[in-house]
Amino acid sequence: MSNTVRVLQVTAVLAALVGGAAAVATTATAKEGFEKCAGVAKARMNDCATKAHSCAGQAKADRDPSEWIYVPTGTCAKIAGGTVVK
Repeated sequence: MSNTVRVLQVTAVLAALVGGAAAVATTATAKEGFEKCAGVAKARMNDCATKAHSCAGQAKADRDPSEWIYVPTGTCAKIAGGTVVK
């Protein structure tokens, strides 16, 4: 097998993986059955952007009241310090 064919195969596999990851990410962001819960995320474990940054995984401190994660609906109120974000 030539190097060119091998590179094309690897590129095709990587493209399929990236496309699959995008589909999973889209499914994972479906909010049905989940709520945003602020004040409970660990540093670098937040789910999405805030006013301080534009990406998940960028929380700088544990339990920052502006950082949030998705939890099953009804769970946030049961967590000490948790606040449901609309």
